[in-house]
Amino acid sequence: MAGEYRLLLENAQQLVLVCGRGEKYLLQAGAERLAVLRHASVVVGRDGYIKAVGQADAIRNQFSGASFERVIDCSGKCVLPGLVDAHTHPVWAGDRVHEFAMKLAGASYMEIHQAGGGIHFTVEHTQKATEEELFSTFKHRLERMCRAGSTLVECKSGYGLNLETELKMLRVIERAKRSMDIGISSTYCGAHSVPKGRTATEATDDIIHNHLPKLKELKLSGEIHVNNIDVFCEKGVFDLDSTRRILQAGKDTGLQINFHGDELHPMKSAELGAELGAQAISHLEEVSDEGITAMARAKCAAVLLPTTAYMLRLKQPQARKMLKEGVIVALGSDFNPNAYCSSMPIVMHLACVNMKMSMNEALAAATINAAYALGKSDTHGSIENGKQGDLIIINSSRWEHLIYQFGGHEALIDYVIVKGKIVYKNERCGIMSSY
Repeated sequence: MAGEYRLLLENAQQLVLVCGRGEKYLLQAGAERLAVLRHASVVVGRDGYIKAVGQADAIRNQFSGASFERVIDCSGKCVLPGLVDAHTHPVWAGDRVHEFAMKLAGASYMEIHQAGGGIHFTVEHTQKATEEELFSTFKHRLERMCRAGSTLVECKSGYGLNLETELKMLRVIERAKRSMDIGISSTYCGAHSVPKGRTATEATDDIIHNHLPKLKELKLSGEIHVNNIDVFCEKGVFDLDSTRRILQAGKDTGLQINFHGDELHPMKSAELGAELGAQAISHLEEVSDEGITAMARAKCAAVLLPTTAYMLRLKQPQARKMLKEGVIVALGSDFNPNAYCSSMPIVMHLACVNMKMSMNEALAAATINAAYALGKSDTHGSIENGKQGDLIIINSSRWEHLIYQFGGHEALIDYVIVKGKIVYKNERCGIMSSY
């Protein structure tokens, strides 16, 4: 018999709310004062949304006569919001492990790209793969992200470059949206690279006149719903003018702007994004001081990707300067064949060590601020009444262990919960009680 409520997590040693007053994002000062309750409980309703958060005794009294589908005793453990991965490229075929050896030998990203490797290598394999093959590998990657605590993931196309393959990738993402528990924010990234045999101007015209109208048509028919538009604004790829044209055209069709900028060269991408009203810009290793100021004023989130800077041996993004200047700093794994990391706890650890973020700042960046970067912070990214019941339970009395234990998430995470439903349970956990 179904309970009146879906889930009760009771008596957590620490219940990390992240936000306690409905904040849409946290700046530096807010992250320093993360909302944390001790010996606390949370109730998730049958609709998947949080109904109550508070001290364990108060929740016990408030719901003394209620019935629950599941009850989990969290004594000695910590409950945190599900992690949000604000930047991934998880739909592709053909790995690039051979390129890792090339990078270790000293080849740069653009040298590999110009030699026919990089994005173009993956494009060739992805174009040949069937939709079923792509979905199968994508599903396994999402499950792996989920086991590492991610409950909302941004997922890009971009390894098609022609309309047929881009749509194939977006159909795969749409299928996962509808069939899997994990939350997905989908991004059209047809301007990930300039297709072979075309100029950037020709590719831009094709995207504006063919790709985007087709996406609008498919949205109206209910077949595919894309959330964001992305462009790789970079020297030798899409310049500032082409980027502006594509992003504006995407915005005009109702897509949220969330793009790659200022990664390998200073392109003034941050200034452009602020001007166009971008929700977020990713990478920003080469962002200008003026760009940082513009993003802070525009409330445009900076999605920093410490895995990419680490693996490509790039200059680390200026997280400390951004935080000081009032930028909304978020984090993403940049999971892709070039940066194969599906673990947001590892991303947070790298952000702390290499970008000098505090653990509080990193957690805020991987929860409420990453949700903001996807336009989802009204429903995701914190444990508050009315928000979606996306939660993780870790087997530790202090939440910081999730970041401190580098690569230790597999032993630490006991449960991953989406909309109050247990989607991952560590096999060493005991039998769950229910009544």
